[in-house]
Formats: sequence, C-alpha cells, structure tokens
Amino acid sequence: MKNKIYKIRLLLSTLIGILSALAVFGVFYGIKFLDIQFSPLFQRLIFDFSIAALLLFLSIIILTVIFGRFYCSLLCPFGILQEFIAFIRGKRKNTPHGNYGFKYLIAGLTFGCLIGGSALIIRYIDPYTVFGSAFSLSAFGLAFACIIFALVLFKNRFFCTNICPVGCVLGLISKISVNKLYMDENCVSCGLCANNCPSGCINHKDKSINNETCVKCLKCISVCPKGAIKFGVRPVRFNPKRRDFLWMAGAFGVISAGYLAGLNFTKNIAKKIKDIILPAGADDISRMANKCLNCNLCINNCPNKILTKAGNNFPVVHIDYKQGQGYCKYDCNECSKVCPSGAIKKISLNEKQNTRIAMAVVQEDLCSRCGLCAGECPKNAIKFDSSKSAEVISSLCIGCGKCAKKCPAKAIELFAVNKQSII
Repeated sequence: MKNKIYKIRLLLSTLIGILSALAVFGVFYGIKFLDIQFSPLFQRLIFDFSIAALLLFLSIIILTVIFGRFYCSLLCPFGILQEFIAFIRGKRKNTPHGNYGFKYLIAGLTFGCLIGGSALIIRYIDPYTVFGSAFSLSAFGLAFACIIFALVLFKNRFFCTNICPVGCVLGLISKISVNKLYMDENCVSCGLCANNCPSGCINHKDKSINNETCVKCLKCISVCPKGAIKFGVRPVRFNPKRRDFLWMAGAFGVISAGYLAGLNFTKNIAKKIKDIILPAGADDISRMANKCLNCNLCINNCPNKILTKAGNNFPVVHIDYKQGQGYCKYDCNECSKVCPSGAIKKISLNEKQNTRIAMAVVQEDLCSRCGLCAGECPKNAIKFDSSKSAEVISSLCIGCGKCAKKCPAKAIELFAVNKQSII
C-alpha cells in the first residue's frame, strides 16, 4: 500500500509535468491547470478579483491545511522539474538542509511588492514563472534553470525549502496542517528515509520530520523497511523556535518595505516606455509592465507568433509586428485564454475584435493605390478610391496590423495607443 501511494503521486506529478511542458511549448493546453498556480492566482485575486480566482486560491489553502505542502510535489511544474533532474542525477545520499530564516524575508519582500502593485520581483523568483521562462528558452529562464540544475545535484530541493517564496508561505501553513508525516515506535533509525528525502527535512537520529519544509513527495514512506513513517493526524503544537519567530517578525516588516517598493515600481516602471503595442486585454503599458509574470505562455500559444519576450525596450511580453505572421489574427484571443496572472484579461472573442490596440496610418507619398489593404482589413476600416491613396477610418481601426503586413509598398505604419479601448 505504501509504495502504491507513492507511485500514484509520482504518476500524477509526471502527467502534470508533461502537460505543463506541452502548454509552455504551445502544443496543448486543453486542461488549464496552470491557472491554479499560486502566484498568478494570488495576483488575479488582488488585482482582478473574481469568484473563480477566490475559490481556486482558497482550495489550495484549504487543501494545504488538510494535507500539508502537497502543492510543491504535485502541482508546481518547477518542483516537478527538479524531481526529474534528481531522477537523472541518480541515487545519491541526501543531507539535511536546515530551515533558514532568510526565506521569510524573501517571501515578505516578494509578496509585499506584489501587493504594492508590481510583479517586478516575483517574476524573477516565482517557480511557475521560472519554469515558463526556461521552457520558452529565454536567457534568464535558461540561466536560472542551470543554477537550479547545479543546486539539485548538490542540495536537491534546497530552492523549494529555503528560497521559493511560494514554498515559504505554504510551509508556514503546513505547520498547522491536520495531516502530517511522522515516525512511530517502529522506527529503528536506519537512516534510509533521511538519505532519500529530497527536502532534507528528516532527522532519523531524533526521529523527527520538519513538515514545514517537507514537500510531501512521500518517498520516505516508500523506502521505510519497517513501515514506521505515517501520514495522518498527530497532535503537534505550533511552537516555533525563538530564532524562527524573529525571522518571521522581520518578514512582516519586510512586507511593508516590499509594498512601498511595489508602489514605487508601479508609478515609475513604464514612464519612459512609449510606442509599445500590447495584446488585447492588457489595457495599458503601466498595467502590463507591472502585472506580467513573463511566464511566456501567451508567446508560445500565439498562432501568428507576433508576441515577443521581454527585451531592452520593454520588460515584459509585448507585440512585435516584425516577426511571425506580422499581424494579430482577428478570430483569435488565445493569449487572453492562457494568461494565468490576469496581466492579459480574460476577454471574449467579440471584445477582442473590438479592442483598439494600435492605430494604422497610411503614408500617402508611399501608397501605390493597389487597394489590397482595404480588402484585407477585417473591420472594413480602410476607405479606398483608386484615384487617391487609401485612408484609414480611425473610428473603426483596431490596429491588428493585417493591412500593413499585406501592403506591398510598405506604406502603412502602426502606432501604439496610450490605453486600449473598445470601439
């Protein structure tokens, strides 16, 4: 039975890991479980409140209270990736990691900044975001993945236990969870569980398991020859050490600092940025710059491949009509569907088709008067008379860019709008 539980957990993790990879590669995203990732859900909850986001977020919290930190080994794609790396590494003795208090400060600063209105910090450390960045082959994502690969080789899940802000929050909740892992009187202190624990949370000498850092991979249960490790109700008082209490108290102070930093980032991050075209539902430059997590899920699922990664001109995802098909597909709102954080709002196809994201302008001196632009415009927003140059009807143009793409004379330019609007 003990091996069966572990194998079921491993099978589910593998399935979710494969589906996550397919989603970020833009191959398949039929089961939208990436919408239940902790950080994107939290962001949607505080910035674009919805009952669905609230229920999903509460579900994670409630299940963590009941079962402990299962999220990290079952639902987090970055955690699953680390488990896969450890599998490739092969059998190697794992050592206890310790429980370092600086993770509370990292979590306080990260979520404080997010509450203050900016995702600037969390997009560089959130496990889901890093997973998406790595699999979309962004420079930062690949660099971070290499660091984690090296860390896993020597310290296995150290990132999860002592760095990850999501893991820190869920770990604190796990301290009061109903069901915990513990050792009963059958334990002979053989050390097999500790040697195989990827979280380094087991001390076989004093027969204790730190359920705060335990990611509930259940490997210890599967390797225990005596069946001495149990998962269930065991009355344990929440009694943090004085040092942990001081770290957590400091974290609350850091939350305030992070909040103020978030407010400052929100006001200043997009001040010098102009002429950036954003996907429908992003609203404006400031909002997108502060809300996008750079998971790049929208990029890989864009059928026309016009969305581009963060660069020197803009710190998050945006549209580049010079790449891919060169225009935004009229009957597509895929980026809105797949964005888990709400940076691109979930809007209907009809809303998308009537959202102005840019404005087309015809350069009269270059226009060849061929009329192709008028025939290609999905909104009939171009007036054409063969005796003169084409003219854009501004009240109808949504800035999809198809006219510019089809113009053989390259006489049409697209200009960004300050704020998207419904026409």
